[in-house]
Amino acid sequence: MASWFWKKRGGGGGGSGRGKKGEKVVLDGSDIEELVGNKEAFSSYVDHKFHELDRDRDGELSVKELEPAVADIGAALGLPAKGTSPDSDHIYHEVLNEFTQGKQDKVNKSEFKEVLSDILLGMAAGLKRDPIVILRIDGEDLKEFVESPRFELEAIAIFSQMESANATLEKCLKMALEQLSVEQGMPPASDPWVLSNIIEPVLQTLSGNQLEQTACQEMFLEEFKKVVKGITQRLQEYPVIVAHSENTFDGSGIKRLLSNKFELDKLLSAAWKDLPKNHNLRTSKDYLRVALDGIAASAELPPYGAVDQVDTIVNEAFKMVSADDGKILNEDEFKKIMTEILGSIMLQLEGNSVFVSSNSVVHEAASSSILSPCLESEVSQN
Repeated sequence: MASWFWKKRGGGGGGSGRGKKGEKVVLDGSDIEELVGNKEAFSSYVDHKFHELDRDRDGELSVKELEPAVADIGAALGLPAKGTSPDSDHIYHEVLNEFTQGKQDKVNKSEFKEVLSDILLGMAAGLKRDPIVILRIDGEDLKEFVESPRFELEAIAIFSQMESANATLEKCLKMALEQLSVEQGMPPASDPWVLSNIIEPVLQTLSGNQLEQTACQEMFLEEFKKVVKGITQRLQEYPVIVAHSENTFDGSGIKRLLSNKFELDKLLSAAWKDLPKNHNLRTSKDYLRVALDGIAASAELPPYGAVDQVDTIVNEAFKMVSADDGKILNEDEFKKIMTEILGSIMLQLEGNSVFVSSNSVVHEAASSSILSPCLESEVSQN
């Protein structure tokens, strides 16, 4: 889960500007474990979040009141918003079921606390495996880059790769900024806050007529350098906090799991126990995806719907076992078919591993998130 922990975006400001140049914070899950392990601190945290969610102040959380918490958890997992992807909507349903046990209409504070503890500890375990680096981007690295000899060479390469025929200068500049990386000192240009507060004010210093002209290489190079220098100055005034994560899915996690038959059987038994069954204690193949999501963290896989390349591989594995034929399975058949699915995914990832790198702006407005005490404690160290 770790690689998507910082996906939750706020709607307002960027970074706070705290910290010194060159400082960075590595999120390894230790602060979350410390929070959950401190009974007094965690109880206070739960009290605050429960009160925030309990709109009608009846001392219980209805399904509707739980929805913001479930949405935040889905965002932390990197899932599309509920209702936009049928393939991942079942994960939201499963998270909600964790809170309600699939039966209750309302959840009391004790039940809420227990489930939230499990979720946070799961995320902490993921962060231990795949830490996330928090960077403060204040224009210094970007200034060094734009003044270096390699800037012009990279700018020419960027322009040559763009489909710039008959494209306006404004379009070319925006496309080029999206090609600059955090390593070069540029925050994600596609982030709405960065676009409106860092990039747009700099573009507005150029004349409208110039921006609407068709870009040639000479014009682009000259204006691109001006824009990047302007962004450097904006970042000095408005530093941006960025969460950087990298992950490679190469099947090694599945291989370790398959090599430990005792651990694999224990994991599949737990997954089987949580699946709905008929009166003959059999379940439908329709629930195989739910089961795979339940063991994804142990197999070092992302949740379904989070990484398109991995989803394609998973879909191929499910086709191999005819997972959509609606047939029912007993426990032994379930374990056998899940082992086959894991083996197929492993072989595909070993032959063609998937590398995922993400950079997400950490907004202070994320304080509304159910995970905010953990997030804020990390950002404040920066």
